[in-house]
Amino acid sequence: MSAQAERKTENLPQWKKEEVDELAELIESYESVGIVGITGIPSKQLQDMRRDLHGTAELRVSRNTLQVHALEDAGLDELVSHIEGQVGLVGTNDNPFTLYKELEASKTPAPINEGEVAPNDIVVPEGDTGVDPGPFVGELQGIGANARIEDGSIQVMEDSTVLEAGEEVSADLSNVLNELGIEPKEVGLDLRAVIADGVLFDPEDLDIDVEAYESDVATAAARARNLSINASYPTAATAPTLISKATGEAKSLGLHAAIEDEDLMPDLVSKADAQLRALAAQIDDEEALPEELQGVEAPAAEPAADAETDDESADEDTDAEADAADAADDEDDDDDDDAGGGEGLGAMFG
Repeated sequence: MSAQAERKTENLPQWKKEEVDELAELIESYESVGIVGITGIPSKQLQDMRRDLHGTAELRVSRNTLQVHALEDAGLDELVSHIEGQVGLVGTNDNPFTLYKELEASKTPAPINEGEVAPNDIVVPEGDTGVDPGPFVGELQGIGANARIEDGSIQVMEDSTVLEAGEEVSADLSNVLNELGIEPKEVGLDLRAVIADGVLFDPEDLDIDVEAYESDVATAAARARNLSINASYPTAATAPTLISKATGEAKSLGLHAAIEDEDLMPDLVSKADAQLRALAAQIDDEEALPEELQGVEAPAAEPAADAETDDESADEDTDAEADAADAADDEDDDDDDDAGGGEGLGAMFG
């Protein structure tokens, strides 16, 4: 507390000092402290809102001058400028975004009275008003609504903007809106500003689409991970994937180069078998084949040798089939040069 603020507090009557002390206790008790507007909220509804906040936030209403004293004593001068009109202090241990979302969700529709300023454009919607023909059609027309009597009732023929945001509500408009049951404003605690960890947040800072924000963060994280993997930059999050990728690439290279490694032998044998079967399937004269290869059909596309080899394994399968087809073409050429051709192929496979 500054010396000047302390002197101001010392000059207060005792009951005001006690009130400032209670406000100061609220400020000290919570991680986030804000100013909320309470203009136009009936006393009973305000008490209901205070009760609904119990357990997540605390609301205290006091004289503006005393709230200023408490905030200045606590060094929260940035909030002082937001104390205007009917306001209260709110404290919470939730983050400011959660507080804002909760306060906005608690707002309820309410009628608007003569002399109030429209918070947004006021629209009388198209449709049947449910009011029998009579003077009310003139009242609707008088406030700017496109209304007429049709099918035995008063109809509004199109959505009609009868007052723009920022304009003052007239007595006639208030009466018509009440007759139609239109409640164009929301009543609730209006968060004006909040301080958390020394940072001041305005409502514009807190009014975000949480789901869209979370989606953006998830997308950024995924792109960062992909960049790390593609750049072979190891981190705690990417090291397992990089190792798995390197293992798959090494295995694919070993298969492509036919390296006789103990771990690769089962796959090399499977690859050779597939190539042989593919070649045998190209031979029209089964008598030219060993007995065990007669009637053999071309194998289905060979599955990847390992899940991690991905595209490399697919390329390897294609290479194997191409090799088999080339070999078959060579044998066809030999068959053309050697009548019958069976003896040469029989010798090859025998």
